[in-house]
This record gives sequence, C-alpha cells and structure tokens, in this order.
Amino acid sequence: MAKKDVNENKNKKSFFKDFKAELKRVSWPTPKQLLNNTVAVITIVLITAVIVFVLDFVFEAINSKGVEKVKELIGNETTVENTTTDENATSEENASTDENATSDENASTDENTTSEEATNETENQNETQDTETSEQTENTSNE
Repeated sequence: MAKKDVNENKNKKSFFKDFKAELKRVSWPTPKQLLNNTVAVITIVLITAVIVFVLDFVFEAINSKGVEKVKELIGNETTVENTTTDENATSEENASTDENATSDENASTDENTTSEEATNETENQNETQDTETSEQTENTSNE
C-alpha cells in the first residue's frame, strides 16, 4: 500500500506541474482586447434581441389583424357555401323527387298496364273455356 500512495502523490504533483506549465503557454488577451471582445458580444446579443422583439411585434400585429380578416372571409364563404349548398340540395332533392315520382308513376302505369293485360288474357281464357264447356254441354245434351 505504501507504494500505491507514493505513486498517487507523484501523479498528483506531476499533474499540477503540467497544469501550471500549460497555463503559462496560453496566450491571454490584453485588457484592451478583453474589453473590445466583451463589448462586441454584448452588442451582438442586444441587436439580435431587438430584431427578434421587432419581428415578434410585427408578426403578432399582422397575425391578429390577418386572423380576424381570414375569420370574416371564412365566415362569409361558409355562409355563401351553405346557402349555395342548401339551394343545390333543395334543387337536387326536388329533381330527385320528381324523378322518383315520374319513375314511380311510370312503373305504376307499366304495372297497371301489365296487370290489365294479364287480367284481360285471363278473362279471355276463361271465356274461351266457358264457351268450350258450354258447347260441350250442348253437344252432350243434344246427343
């Protein structure tokens, strides 16, 4: 354990010696350079903040006025579209109802015609059968 402690102390001493040597090699700015660089950074930050503030204010003003106008336009368009849609729907419903009524009337007329024809044919067949039966009965009674 003693060897380990000695090695750690040597490593610590050498680390601090190396650290001190590196700090001596660093080229430090002069006080004048430090002041100029600090002023430049602060100026750039302030200019950027002012630009962001102005843009935020402008966009907010445009947005509030623009949104209201867009809402009004959309409201007007929606009203016009609803009116147009209602008129179209009513026209379509009327047209559809007229077509359905016409189709129903035609179908009903066709069905009635077909039913009448079928009834007439049935009556004709019945009359024919009755006539034949009458004739057969007469023939039978005559014989």
